[in-house]
Amino acid sequence: MQIPTVDLTSGQALPLVGLGTFDMLGMPCAQAVSHAIRVGYRLLDTASRYANERSVGIGIEESGIDRADMIVQTKLGGGDHGFDEAINAAKDSARRLGVSYIDVYLIHWPCPSLGRMVDSWNALLTLADEGFIRTPGVSNFKVHHLQALYDATGRWPAINQIQCSPALARCEVREFMEANGIHAQAWHPTGRKEAMLGDAEIIRLARKYGKSPTQIALRWAVQQGIGVVPKSSHKGRQRENIDLFDFTFDADDMAALESLDRGEQAARDSDVEEEF
Repeated sequence: MQIPTVDLTSGQALPLVGLGTFDMLGMPCAQAVSHAIRVGYRLLDTASRYANERSVGIGIEESGIDRADMIVQTKLGGGDHGFDEAINAAKDSARRLGVSYIDVYLIHWPCPSLGRMVDSWNALLTLADEGFIRTPGVSNFKVHHLQALYDATGRWPAINQIQCSPALARCEVREFMEANGIHAQAWHPTGRKEAMLGDAEIIRLARKYGKSPTQIALRWAVQQGIGVVPKSSHKGRQRENIDLFDFTFDADDMAALESLDRGEQAARDSDVEEEF
């Protein structure tokens, strides 16, 4: 199945749907990655903090698909913030993944208490200029975090992976990102933890379009050009999660989904919450 792509400011074409791998470990992770690639996924999302980069790499190898056709996306852990630390961490991630370069490398959390966000960003830019990283980006960054990176370096991230779903539309930060050429990619895109998949409006639209509630939530994102990286090791759900491009919401549908937004205050606050 062909998955549409979006062109990043880095020049890379990024699939709108990728496979998330959070909490997937060992050979089950490798098998899930291999299957996902075989059914059409080309974007694989992991992180050093997930402790599964080697498993993701094995899955790529076992899929039988050329690595050059893959977009491998991983993330810098909070404990590796800093210029030299980030350089070494990126190379360690590549080694675990079994790749010679990283397509998309994100600063996982801004971790403001460390005060090393800009140092880490400078490391990513250095690796990008050297060709080791194709696309440097960030994750969980708010408007003022993004602005701080630009003020220090004159360069915006090409991508910001944020918590985003119909329950958490993140309108303010997405508007800022769009104005500055920063692609929005959603983690936790189904809003499952907010009980979004059982919402009456989601169920109504699922019945209207003959789709699952998960597909309704994911379609809300991709119809707006927001990338998604839903996690699933289940073969059927992996196929379901990319079967999003044969229907389109009308204006009334989108308005109904927009009414589900719980506001910025309901999202995780990366000024307060940090992961190392």
